[in-house]
Amino acid sequence: MASIPLGLQQRDVIGLAETGSGKTAAFLLPLLNYITRLPPITGDNIEDGPYAVVMAPTRELAQQIEHEIVKFARYLGIKVVSIVGGKSIDEQALKIRQGCEVMIATPGRLIDCLERQYVVLNQCNYVVLDEADRMIDMGFEPQILTVLDAMPSTNFKPGNEDEELDEKKIYRTTYMFSATMPPGVERLARKYLRNPVVVTTSTAGKATHLISQHVILVKESQKMVKLQELLDQLGDQTVIVFVNTRKTADFISDRKANYRLTTLHGGKSKDQRDFVLEDLRNKRYNILVATDLAGRGRAGKKGIATTLLTLQDSHVFYDLKQMLIQSKSPVPPELSRHEASKCKPGSFPDRPPRRNNMFMLLRSWKISICCL
Repeated sequence: MASIPLGLQQRDVIGLAETGSGKTAAFLLPLLNYITRLPPITGDNIEDGPYAVVMAPTRELAQQIEHEIVKFARYLGIKVVSIVGGKSIDEQALKIRQGCEVMIATPGRLIDCLERQYVVLNQCNYVVLDEADRMIDMGFEPQILTVLDAMPSTNFKPGNEDEELDEKKIYRTTYMFSATMPPGVERLARKYLRNPVVVTTSTAGKATHLISQHVILVKESQKMVKLQELLDQLGDQTVIVFVNTRKTADFISDRKANYRLTTLHGGKSKDQRDFVLEDLRNKRYNILVATDLAGRGRAGKKGIATTLLTLQDSHVFYDLKQMLIQSKSPVPPELSRHEASKCKPGSFPDRPPRRNNMFMLLRSWKISICCL
């Protein structure tokens, strides 16, 4: 609601919003409206590439975006092509040669297509960076810069906000959505966005109010036992268990006992991931153990998130405590009292600790540094 009117005016937009706040519709509707005012892609302009590019960090998110765009685009005669890893690049090159108005891509695969000259961006004047902070975290900043530099550079809006725009000229419009604003995202904004409007629907990085947050501090050796207790309590409800590595996902899967459980991580092929998600939708499985590949927005969904925390996670104690406080969720006493939760790693408390607490503080920092 906040972003669409800005997009219709072709303003550059930075959207800071929590998961499930309708970010896809926020850029989708202005994008399609923009394309309907342009000539259709035909033999005369097909070699100049698409009119718009949407970049996302993972193929799963790119495919989710494609699914939503196609719902509207097919009625408008707008062709959409997704360019992601895990599929034949030659097959994708064929689709590109057949022409499309909108291209949805992961940065790595789009760079491959640009380097092989399967695609050019000579007439791309509309770009969307979805989950920009996550793309930066995954190391895609150089690829994003290369893609943005491959687009026409003569169509930037004037840097002076008071300068009138040429109504006959098509200017580049950039949408950037992010949950947080790390330095990499700020660098992108400063270089490529012109007088952007910042739309904030909530505190950046804040947990959605629709999800009830619970944190349980356990010993490392008891984590698996506690997980089994939680799964037993949930019965046939749909559950996603997020883990840090594919090794941990496979470890849990090997000990799945009588659970209807499957896994999703980067070690699976594209077809295998699709089968897993389809089986989850069809209720063949009700438990998904996954890395952050499954961390996609689910707009308007309510639920419960339970985090199993150990002392080895002390480097996140401070940020986790602040998130719980901001979302008005209960903070476990063990977390609240822990020295590592009282100041950011690498900083020091406002007041020096008493002498008899110094050993505990040093011990906490030692744990934090070893975990980084």
